[in-house]
Amino acid sequence: MFIDGEWCEATSGRRFEVTDPATGAVIGDAPDGAADDAVRAVEAADRAFASWSTTTAKERADLLYAAWQLMNDRSESLAELMTREQGKPLRASRNEVAYAGDFLRFYAEEATRVTGEWLPSARADQRFLVLRQPVGVVGMVTPWNYPISMLTRKMGPALAAGCTLVLKPAEATPLCARAVFEIFEEVGLPAGVANLVTALDPVPIGEVLTTHPAVRKITFTGSTAVGRRLAGVAAGNLKRISVELGGHAPFIVFPDADPVRAAKGAAALKFLNAGQACISPNRLYVAESQADAFISTMTERVGAVRAGNGFADGVGVGPLVNEAAVAKVEAQVDDAVAKGADAVVGGHRLSDGEFSAGHFFAPTLLTGVDDSMAIYREETFGPVAPVITYGDVDQVLELANDTEYGLAAYVYTRDLSTAIRAFEGLRFGIIGVNDVNPTAASAPFGGMKDSGIGREGSHDGIAEYLETKLGGFAV
Repeated sequence: MFIDGEWCEATSGRRFEVTDPATGAVIGDAPDGAADDAVRAVEAADRAFASWSTTTAKERADLLYAAWQLMNDRSESLAELMTREQGKPLRASRNEVAYAGDFLRFYAEEATRVTGEWLPSARADQRFLVLRQPVGVVGMVTPWNYPISMLTRKMGPALAAGCTLVLKPAEATPLCARAVFEIFEEVGLPAGVANLVTALDPVPIGEVLTTHPAVRKITFTGSTAVGRRLAGVAAGNLKRISVELGGHAPFIVFPDADPVRAAKGAAALKFLNAGQACISPNRLYVAESQADAFISTMTERVGAVRAGNGFADGVGVGPLVNEAAVAKVEAQVDDAVAKGADAVVGGHRLSDGEFSAGHFFAPTLLTGVDDSMAIYREETFGPVAPVITYGDVDQVLELANDTEYGLAAYVYTRDLSTAIRAFEGLRFGIIGVNDVNPTAASAPFGGMKDSGIGREGSHDGIAEYLETKLGGFAV
């Protein structure tokens, strides 16, 4: 762990193993921290806040810029570590490292754009001054599916704003987190400003972060169930919170769309990170008039997706994170098929030969999906594309919105009016219109309803780490 500028063991001395999800091989270990380690980290961050929060914006920007440069220099080794620890294909890992670096560079620039303002008063002898200052110590909990970019998407704006932090990474991917903190150590981040606590059991760490009086904000990316618990405790202690949670993204192909282009986009997006992404499409609504062409193209595309070890050439889908993830996907597919869906491609776990020691599920295309099936309602987080055909264009937005989630949605159409109506009518925080990659460091990312509170990325992202202070001056 990294606490107060020093690499250290857990107070208990315990460690836990980290395994490769593709092979089951042990690839390393990490300290198994507990509540007392989290308290040490919070206290270190609290001590460091006074000096870090008063550094100039240029100093903070220069440090983030140096971290971005070092991350670029180490991009290949970071990508290889990610593929080994998380499982995604090496090409996807390289893309994620570049994306992670984008947040460091963007917030290096954004640090210098935090400004205040003078406000007029009705009184001639009064002036108002508004300042935006760092909120304080931030507790961060990050997920395993994007084990480097989700760190920098939180650390970048927090550090740019002048906050200090304690980060608890996912228990499946502590080695990637350690590699990121090594970068910050080498570029000279002052002791105590960023602290890393690893643990096999996240509950005691989360309890400290949500209850310790020195922690003023919580940021979490993960499941809706855990996000609810953290938000509830944080609210009870009047801590600011931003959470990016689950999704159940609709993908709507309107009758005027090019079904082949839409299918190519859907296939590319659905199997990214083996479907283990909160913005992954989970319900593919295809107009009946376009269904044959769409399904034909999807069948060809999904059938060509190769599952395997992320280091192997030509692999498009790596392993799922663990056996529980495979069992969840298998249960949803079996339920759908039992209720009348057709597994046109795949539909089963992969467990023979090269797959015997890992956690794999075959890239799958389901047709004939309807609202009686679990996969229609539940987030899958796996490589399964469920197709639902519809006849009523006026009803499809209502169908798409019929979910407690509200993170991402996708629309394919050639009609501008249809695109605008869908963009305005879909109750989701991110809408891709003929676009399956509506994300960037400079763009706000976040959801509505049960998909989260707050935004990451863009100038909205740094605002999450700033307090607004008003001064009234009598002159």
